Amino acid sequence: MMKMTTLAYSTFESRGASEDYWQLLKPRVMSLVVFTGIVGLLLAPGSIHPVIAIAAILCIAVGSGAAGAINMWYERDLDALMKRTKDRPLPQGRIQPGEALGFGITLAMGTVLVMYTLVNFLAAFYLALAILFYVFVYTIWLKRRTSQNIVIGGAAGALPPVIGWAAVMNETSLLPWILFGIIFLWTPPHFWALALYRHDDYRIANIPMLPVVAGIKVTKNQMLIYIFALLQLSLLPVYLGDMGFFYGGAALSLGVLFFILGAQVRWSRDPKDGLRLFYYSIFYLFLLFIAMLVDRFCVL
Repeated sequence: MMKMTTLAYSTFESRGASEDYWQLLKPRVMSLVVFTGIVGLLLAPGSIHPVIAIAAILCIAVGSGAAGAINMWYERDLDALMKRTKDRPLPQGRIQPGEALGFGITLAMGTVLVMYTLVNFLAAFYLALAILFYVFVYTIWLKRRTSQNIVIGGAAGALPPVIGWAAVMNETSLLPWILFGIIFLWTPPHFWALALYRHDDYRIANIPMLPVVAGIKVTKNQMLIYIFALLQLSLLPVYLGDMGFFYGGAALSLGVLFFILGAQVRWSRDPKDGLRLFYYSIFYLFLLFIAMLVDRFCVL
């Protein structure tokens, strides 16, 4: 009986450790990164072997997770101060800092090498660029220093469609960079909406998010500017002939609703409106990219 109890306890501990390492990869962020990378890969006009395509997507996923793990290692002191992040593995001591850093670096180097070996150099280059930008530019340089951290740092999360496209074509063209621009402009209102709701968290952690540095009103005005610019850019593929009227209608409808909800947040005093806008922004990006695929493959 004692032996069986010990075995069960060990199995439980092992499962818990696996879950902690999974959380280091920031799986919710990873899912969005993978999705936009898949869209970039599918929209590319060339052909790619299914096995190579799967390898490319897995590399994007693991690369995103590696950057997330290094980010959690570097920000473990900030995470311990914030309600939203205090239960993560590092602040709770379930994983040691050195383990997290080694885990992230190993995954980052390995996934770039695999992308280069199995796919092509350009895709590996953009993957490495995304990881390095997220770690060194956003996490280490910008996050604690400027309210523009999300604006500039958003470039890392905007690269997956370019990586997916490059995996197929071994080159890039205007369309994947428009997708990059869409995610780049989407990122500030997406994260600022959350920052409005979590304003006190960022203030306590002394993170210079825009609502903390410039105030709530300025942040809401900036969000509307970015949403309006996003609406304009999202329609550019229609003007250029890369997308048809189905996508155009979806982009216009989703963008107008995004702007209306942003205006509602602008005049609202309820912090929960910021949270609702945050969730809608995820819904918006998902449907916008789905509309691209439907327009390209399903609409005659």
